[in-house]
Amino acid sequence: MLRLRAVCPFSWRAFQFRSCSCKPLITEMIKCTDEGQIFDLIQKSKAILSEKQVECAFNILWQFQKQKTSFLKNVECVRDHPQFITLHNLATSQMEFMNDDTLVNVLYLTQQCATETHDLLVEALVTEAWRRLERFDINMLSKFSFCLANQHLYFSPLMGKIADIVHRKLETIEDLSFVKLFVALGPMAGPEEKEQLKSTILLMSEELTSQQALAVMGAMEEMESRNSHLNKKIASILHKHLDNYKPIELLKITRALIFLHFQNKELFVKLRELLHSYLKISVIPSEISILVYALSILPSPYLDEVEISRIEAVLPQCDLTDLNSFATSVLRWIHYDRTYLDNTTGKQLKLLQKLDHYGLQRLQKCTNLNLLWEELKSLKGDWFAESLLEETVAALHRLMDEINYKNVAEIASFLSRTNYLSTLLLDRIASVVLQQTEKIHPFAILPIILPFSVLNYDPPQSDEFFGICVQHLNSYLSVLDPLMLVFLGFSLATLEYFPEDLLQAIFNIKFLAKMDSQLEFLCSSLSMRVQLRLMELNRAVCLECPEYQIPWFHDRFCQQQYNKDTGSVNGAQQQINKMLAEVLGGTNYVKASVLTPYYHKIDFECILDKRKKPLPYGSNNITLGKLPKMHWESNTQITGSTLPPGAERIALEFLDSRAFCSNTPHLKGKSAMKKRHLEILGYRVIQIPHFEWNSMALSTEEARMDYLRECIFGEGKS
Repeated sequence: MLRLRAVCPFSWRAFQFRSCSCKPLITEMIKCTDEGQIFDLIQKSKAILSEKQVECAFNILWQFQKQKTSFLKNVECVRDHPQFITLHNLATSQMEFMNDDTLVNVLYLTQQCATETHDLLVEALVTEAWRRLERFDINMLSKFSFCLANQHLYFSPLMGKIADIVHRKLETIEDLSFVKLFVALGPMAGPEEKEQLKSTILLMSEELTSQQALAVMGAMEEMESRNSHLNKKIASILHKHLDNYKPIELLKITRALIFLHFQNKELFVKLRELLHSYLKISVIPSEISILVYALSILPSPYLDEVEISRIEAVLPQCDLTDLNSFATSVLRWIHYDRTYLDNTTGKQLKLLQKLDHYGLQRLQKCTNLNLLWEELKSLKGDWFAESLLEETVAALHRLMDEINYKNVAEIASFLSRTNYLSTLLLDRIASVVLQQTEKIHPFAILPIILPFSVLNYDPPQSDEFFGICVQHLNSYLSVLDPLMLVFLGFSLATLEYFPEDLLQAIFNIKFLAKMDSQLEFLCSSLSMRVQLRLMELNRAVCLECPEYQIPWFHDRFCQQQYNKDTGSVNGAQQQINKMLAEVLGGTNYVKASVLTPYYHKIDFECILDKRKKPLPYGSNNITLGKLPKMHWESNTQITGSTLPPGAERIALEFLDSRAFCSNTPHLKGKSAMKKRHLEILGYRVIQIPHFEWNSMALSTEEARMDYLRECIFGEGKS
């Protein structure tokens, strides 16, 4: 993405052109050497500060932060300083007097000073900029679009409005300010707009600088560009400037080229040479981890002994982010190249052991939750989950009293992402929300609720907790992003919580039309995820809250999805299918891959009469809906809809590890909700956990047959 210089291209010299009344104070600001001096000036002059001086103060504070390494940044101290709050208030009060350029610059700088993306000043600046949008020129639209992208508002109605303005002005764009718009708007443009954007860039590609080409490549990666002509053109520009890029930029280039399936042996050879040369001289841990990661994703990756020694030398200085990056790279090497000699693989395994040691040591020594979170927030992958997760949760338990309204959503998101059930942390999260609700922004409610939904956990005072969360959102229902509302509604439904105001806000023609128009701009995977969540929410409401009289309208969507589903069967399901036929008395007594009303798919179904005797399919003429394509030879189709008096329909489900929390055999939310729905549909539900089926107690076929008999008939050996 574009740097500050590209987005806010004003420098210290720019201030000399401002009004004479601004000059003395601005000159004093420029002479300041640290944040404290700036804040002293703000305190002395707050009664007379103009909007230009406010902009200057924001700019200088950000310049101070940019000059510091990650270990010396003190954004928390800056953000919480009383005079920074004064600066915010001044910016808010003078907003209407700011010219367009000052307005957007203050918005950008406010974001960069580490204020929350939902900060009230940010919201006010965005709202004011929206009001002026039609008069913004292309450069101003570029800056503003970039600010919105920083807030992850790619698919907001406001971005849609900007895209519409750009579409109208596209033919008049004659300079490379268009590159900024391409980067900001590319991911959310429609198919036609994307092609038009790409075509315009291709006409201007000869004029691209090295940084502009890098930014365009990043946007093409986000758009999953398949325009081979444009890809080759941008790659050739990158190749030409390759010697001038920094390690982090080389990583971005490598990642984009791999993602776009770019084929150019000469370019990859040059990339590898540069990465190795940087690695041999670098002494900065974060830079070394970047270089190693970039090398690991190149074709035919390798590290020599000198480079492995360089990694080992910097491990004591590494934070968790760097350690995780190293571990991911080493695991990728081991996975990619099975032809390594044993001693080489041995060195890599020893390196992994050292990474474990330093990771655990860093977690055990951590004494500040916010500093810990800075290192945790981007961690993912097998190494973290297998080696550090338990110790990370232990550290969070130790620092639990530091969870507050500022970081509660972040800790909740971490638990959702890791699938780790910690009732202590979840109870603390609920307690913070109940005590500090008014300080929590409504947009943080979804990530706060998510772990309770995913992990299927009700905290103490659960009704009060969920009630206050929903109440906190009610006045924002008309302005919340449609995607957020759908995900929020589904998360609450998983918890058996169905707030009527929220559901009425979602299930109406106006909202659904708005969401449909938004889906056109989403990537295919996100669009499908949203549609599936809306279907699952629609199903839950129809089954669990029929009194709301919300219609079921997903038949066609579900049929399309199940027609596409080729399906797959694991070994355990095949075993169970065969054994059920024996236990029940034949293959015509069990049906596999059943599709129920409302399109729940279950592994196996059987029917017992009132004496608990299995009933064969084909003789009772019972139908439960159209079956999807069977994964093994199908049984006789069943027709009709009624069961004999006293008979019961049984659903058997094999549950693999995805149905349970990562640290305990506790059923997760979606699996629990499915069980509820099947019971509403009239099934007795038997869930077969993978850890029971694969246990030592069921290591023989006879033991497993006995287990199935007990589950179905309530009896052991026959």
